Amino acid sequence: MKEKLQQIKEAALLELKAADCDTEALRVRYLGKKGELTAVLRGMGALTPEERPVIGQMANEVRAEIEAALTARVAEEKEKALNDRLAREKLDVTMPGTPSRMGHQHPLTRAQREMEEIFIGMGFEIAEGPEVEYDYYNFKALNIPENHPARDTQDTFYITDNILLRSQTSPVQVRVMEKQSPPIRVISPGRVYRSDALDATHSPLFHQMEGLVVDKGITMSDLKGTLETFAKKMFGEETKIRFRPHHFPFTEPSAEVDVSCFVCGGKGCRVCKGEGWIEILGAGMVHPFVLENCGIDPEVYSGFAFGMGLERVTMTRYGIDDIRLFYENDERFLKQF
Repeated sequence: MKEKLQQIKEAALLELKAADCDTEALRVRYLGKKGELTAVLRGMGALTPEERPVIGQMANEVRAEIEAALTARVAEEKEKALNDRLAREKLDVTMPGTPSRMGHQHPLTRAQREMEEIFIGMGFEIAEGPEVEYDYYNFKALNIPENHPARDTQDTFYITDNILLRSQTSPVQVRVMEKQSPPIRVISPGRVYRSDALDATHSPLFHQMEGLVVDKGITMSDLKGTLETFAKKMFGEETKIRFRPHHFPFTEPSAEVDVSCFVCGGKGCRVCKGEGWIEILGAGMVHPFVLENCGIDPEVYSGFAFGMGLERVTMTRYGIDDIRLFYENDERFLKQF
């Protein structure tokens, strides 16, 4: 049996030196449950009591030598595989890198940030609110009665009878007035939703920027001065504005506000459709009912509000004639900005 153990050891160690040695197959063949060394150990029952300790010790030594040789061969193979991989994946750090394509601001983002900077320069703060809104904040608190057309399901995306996708950013103004005492001077940019068919000038999703000022002694002249300053900063120092009477439930008096065409200077062109003026926003003095709904005494305080579509301002600024271009992700369009 000693000779058999010696033969097993020599054969195993010899195979481990071969270049094409399969270490796992060798381990199973010699050391596995049905391996050659195990078979020898099973025959120890036929030995005398004196021979068993000697053969057992020799068998353990053979197993230890084979296992040590196996471990060394596996480590050697792993190191060789790592070196081969490093050689294949060698990186020449002196080679120029692959340039990354750099993006830039979307025209809507660019216009919004420019508008925010203008109003922040006039002392306004930015206020934000939820896009999924309660009917109270979107309509009732703004003095919009239940039978108003804006509440119709054809115009508004209702989730439940009391919850909807906001159709304007005016609810942000209500939330600000509920939490903050005058003086208040905020703008509220953000996404809004209306059930409009998608065409060159309408989209069910678009962006608004609204403004609100509430303090003692606020008048229509303050509103006019604020909007004139904005128009000159946004469209050029020669820009003029004009107010046209209008009606909004949340302001009284109310007005539509036009800016003189910055392309033709008011003479009439393709951009202004020959009129010399471009309508960009609605505005007015905050209705006393709205102030009362928000816990502000209209006998002490007054205020003005305005709202404009960000897409309309951007289209006017850059001469874009189709609102759908903003959302199609066409690089041919976006690269122009």
